[in-house]
Amino acid sequence: MGGCFSKPKPVELKIEVVLPEKERGKEELSASGKGSPRAYQGNGTARHFHTEERLPAPHPYPGAQDCVEAAICHVKDLENGQMREVELGWGKVLLVKDNGEFHALGHKCPHYGAPLVKGVLSRGRVRCPWHGACFNIGTGDLEDFPGLDSLHKFQALQLQRRTKVMAKCISPSAGHSSSTNVLIVGAGAAGLVCAETLRQEGFSDRIVLCTLDRHLPYDRPKLSKSLDAQPEQLALRPKEFFRAYGIEVLTEAQVVTVDVRNKKVVFKDGFKLEYSKLLLAPGSSPKMLSCKGKEVENVFTIRTPEDANRVVRLARGRNAVVVGAGFLGMEVAAYLTEKAHSVSVVELEETPFRRFLGERVGRALMKMFENNRVKFYMQTEVSELRAQEGKLKEVVLKSSKVVRADVCVVGIGAVPATGFLRQSSINLDSRGFIPVNKMMQTNVPGVFAAGDAVTFPLTWRNNRKVNIPHWQMAHAQGRVAAQNMLAQEAEISTVPYLWTAMFGKSLRYAGYGEGFDDVIIQGDLEELKFVAFYTKGDEVIAVASMNYDPIVSKVAEVLASGRAIRKREVETGDMSWLTGKGS
Repeated sequence: MGGCFSKPKPVELKIEVVLPEKERGKEELSASGKGSPRAYQGNGTARHFHTEERLPAPHPYPGAQDCVEAAICHVKDLENGQMREVELGWGKVLLVKDNGEFHALGHKCPHYGAPLVKGVLSRGRVRCPWHGACFNIGTGDLEDFPGLDSLHKFQALQLQRRTKVMAKCISPSAGHSSSTNVLIVGAGAAGLVCAETLRQEGFSDRIVLCTLDRHLPYDRPKLSKSLDAQPEQLALRPKEFFRAYGIEVLTEAQVVTVDVRNKKVVFKDGFKLEYSKLLLAPGSSPKMLSCKGKEVENVFTIRTPEDANRVVRLARGRNAVVVGAGFLGMEVAAYLTEKAHSVSVVELEETPFRRFLGERVGRALMKMFENNRVKFYMQTEVSELRAQEGKLKEVVLKSSKVVRADVCVVGIGAVPATGFLRQSSINLDSRGFIPVNKMMQTNVPGVFAAGDAVTFPLTWRNNRKVNIPHWQMAHAQGRVAAQNMLAQEAEISTVPYLWTAMFGKSLRYAGYGEGFDDVIIQGDLEELKFVAFYTKGDEVIAVASMNYDPIVSKVAEVLASGRAIRKREVETGDMSWLTGKGS
């Protein structure tokens, strides 16, 4: 170019952070649109969590009157489809450029604090690299789970912020009458998200949430990863939250019958409650051992914080046996290695996680456990539990081996907790699951179901009816059920995403791998830095990875966009189509 052109002056991009007074009051209780950093304060000491699983600390947002304006970069510094973390003195924000527009958002995933800059930007949303939650870059809203909160949205180039606000209950008889507008049976992720979604969508009538538990809704998947955790550390929302938004929670409340003709449920203590709309989200009950001596003391399934805490107490310096090498069993075994004198795992299959992750990945993980002093007894089961003075002393295996044991944790699967529906006209399948359509509706009008106890059509696997008992899926189903209670005609389309943490390493998984006929592994299994693609025919149906972020989130994003991934694409070992900037 000739020298006669003067260089254009670069345009600066400014970011403005405004937190008006009325927002700050709400922020303490925000359920919704602002990633409320303080919602986590009750979860205080997170010292037992895997480094990645730490709960975010309260974020030092500027004071109420402050309007902080900062020039953060030149408009040309960022390409379309790029994300960058920028420092603003009081903290960081995530800057995103998409289709020529800039967006500024909270930089950490509100679920467990993952740095979103390492995530995947695609189709107007950013997907968390650790657990797959998705946030709309235009609004900060949470669009796919896990987690409950959305991201803070800041003004970049005067982009207006939009905040979801939750309705409060204005029903005058709430708390006293024997009828409710919405009754939710089960207070896990599905039940809680259903209640919150109703309020976010402006529903202001009575909502009653009932649970068998003695606690308000908590993060149950964390129990097996952090057995020492206290109920208040696990709480998903503080007590004040339920009060503020008029979501009534009945604890230790067991529904024994559902009368759909008269729209009424009866509780174990005889209390009757009428409803207009019903969500069934009862979850599942753990399977128990049926061998000789099954009634001896110190044999546990992990269902509540109390169970988990007692297991750790009893295992300290003693011998622990875990029956079952699935996610729960292996997480418990990993956690107990630093506490117990010995940890043994008993499993019917020949490798841990075999059905889920395949032989080779299962073997690599088994080696990691053996390097941490865990002893495996594979292809056998328990034939007897032997006690001394009523307390567990030995576990006898079918292989006639006798293993010393002071405490035993049973993780051999679960069955849907739907016994109370047998006499109702709500359909159950032969295994006791509640079949629903894509709108989470049962066969009875006005009755919805969600969570571990349902089978539903999985869109991207040809609407195959599946049961997916994962935390993230329960969130998504709870939201869809609420939207359809409000006649919004939403359909479930989320891509399953789950994770596990053992010995400070996270394994991530996305898709639905049931029935895979081949596993293609890239990377190094020995080093535990790998990605495994599960294929059926010539299509990739699931992916698992360790130390390979954000590839699982990337695959989940591709599957969510409706594009099939072919086996030949992952066989080459060229992963640029996944790890590159393109979607």
